[in-house]
Amino acid sequence: MVKKYDDIMRALRAGEYAPIYVLCGEEPYYTDRVFEYIAANALDDMAREFDQQIVYGRDLQGADIASVIGAARGFAMMGGKKVVIVREAQAVKKWEALNAYLDNIMPQTVLVLCYNGKPDKRTGVWKKAAESTHVAWLQSDKLRDYEVERWINTYIADFNRQSAAEGRGSAVNIDPRVAPILADHLGTDLSAIVGALEKLIAGRPEGVNTIDAALVERNIGVSKDFNIMELQAAIIRGDVARANRITQYFASTKEHVIIREIAPLFTFFSNLLMYHYMPDKSQGVVAKELGINPYFVKDYQTAARRYPAGKTFLIIGYLREIDARSKGINNPSAKDADLWKELIFKIMH
Repeated sequence: MVKKYDDIMRALRAGEYAPIYVLCGEEPYYTDRVFEYIAANALDDMAREFDQQIVYGRDLQGADIASVIGAARGFAMMGGKKVVIVREAQAVKKWEALNAYLDNIMPQTVLVLCYNGKPDKRTGVWKKAAESTHVAWLQSDKLRDYEVERWINTYIADFNRQSAAEGRGSAVNIDPRVAPILADHLGTDLSAIVGALEKLIAGRPEGVNTIDAALVERNIGVSKDFNIMELQAAIIRGDVARANRITQYFASTKEHVIIREIAPLFTFFSNLLMYHYMPDKSQGVVAKELGINPYFVKDYQTAARRYPAGKTFLIIGYLREIDARSKGINNPSAKDADLWKELIFKIMH
């Protein structure tokens, strides 16, 4: 049956193993964590030598899962559990043996199928597996751009809960202005995001509990002065010179391509249009309706005075136009620097 990552990990930590795991999806972070936990913890060191088998789908003769199912049906040499893991299971072409195994599993065997991509759980053996009570099915999809900031904040909160449970010292705070900067710089790769957050947490000077822009610049290399949040702040304030300096910096680097950087601006102005038509503009209501940190409500209050609803609507159109042109639509030659210059002029005049 389809499960959530947290539920699977909670059961594993309690020593409760499903007979079969299907770990699939385009984002390997969560599926790798489950695979690694099972490989490291399902058996003790001695049993692992005899009763754990890891194979690769590309190495199976005839791309047939039959030999793996044969191993799964065998008894554990040490008399306990047996663990059989298939990496890159998407290379397997013949799944008939798994179909039969789902009807007659070996309860002492833990079979783990690591599938890069998305098997179609609406059809065939995958439909049967997804509906089976013997199967823990985890599908891990890539984050969307707008989900990254929230994911970063959730990771920090989870880190603090785990630290408190283990008695590992003070909680870590993250400056509300930093999460959007990290989200913009790191993209949607969860392994890269986690690596950066671990580096920031470990890189704090003694006695410092807040991840701020200076710490990010020192440890990750993201400029605290030239980033998308600083650009947004300049636009909100109406600081044309500052906005142009930041976009000139963007245009001079490979890390700040316009097609990516305008996405947060589009989100901001889309939210601003919603803000204009909210009957209740109190901080709590705005934060809840827009799904933002209450800290940022003041930005919408300031921006609303500078950019009325009609102008906001036009700006959203400008952003759509520049997005299309940055992808080569009706734009045979303009470079990022030219597109930025045009966009900032249209927004701020």
